Amino acid sequence: MSTGHANSASDMLSRLETMVLMGMDIPLSAIRGQIASGIDIIVQLGRLRDRTRKVLEICELTGKLDDKTGEIVMRTLYRFKETGVDENNKVIGEWRKENDLTNVEKLLAAGLTI
Repeated sequence: MSTGHANSASDMLSRLETMVLMGMDIPLSAIRGQIASGIDIIVQLGRLRDRTRKVLEICELTGKLDDKTGEIVMRTLYRFKETGVDENNKVIGEWRKENDLTNVEKLLAAGLTI
């Protein structure tokens, strides 16, 4: 587990690629392959306009690279959707499920039932 600073889950991947490129001369496809196989989930937190922090998105990295673009394939599992503000101008919203988790092998190996 680690913390990184970015504006979105996909921006985090770009920042990781850039950090690696700053330290070594490795082909981008190799860097992306290592990131895709080494990271399972990205949880993005953000500050909302009411100054509160919330988990905004949870994404799964599939472990694969897109055949056409060579980019890491990511799937959003859950996303926070703002629905309005309350009487104190605090943002209210709800979690919306967008996709099912596909890479469950590690969870099953740990004895969890899915």
